[in-house]
Amino acid sequence: MSQPLHITDNSFQADVLDSTKPVLVDFWATWCGPCRMIAPIIEDLAGEYEGKATIGKVDVDNNPQIAMQYGVRSIPTLLIFKSGKLVDTIIGAVSKPYMVEHLEAQLN
Repeated sequence: MSQPLHITDNSFQADVLDSTKPVLVDFWATWCGPCRMIAPIIEDLAGEYEGKATIGKVDVDNNPQIAMQYGVRSIPTLLIFKSGKLVDTIIGAVSKPYMVEHLEAQLN
């Protein structure tokens, strides 16, 4: 099963902005309870969307630059990028169907 891509400040350009597929980025931290709640969903999506979209995670404690650049103030925050542009933002612990709906909208 595919695991979410661990994205860092240094790999963000290549992993997200230069990606030819839509990318869902989960901004999270180890101390964040709601982040842990949605972690299994993020892992499921990584497997289900393998080849169609990239599912990644950014640990905001270790990679603060990207979080600051995109104004991430609360976590979990999910940002969806397409063709190097931010196209959608989901804030908070939301259901899997809600995430899927937003991700599917970028696959067309």
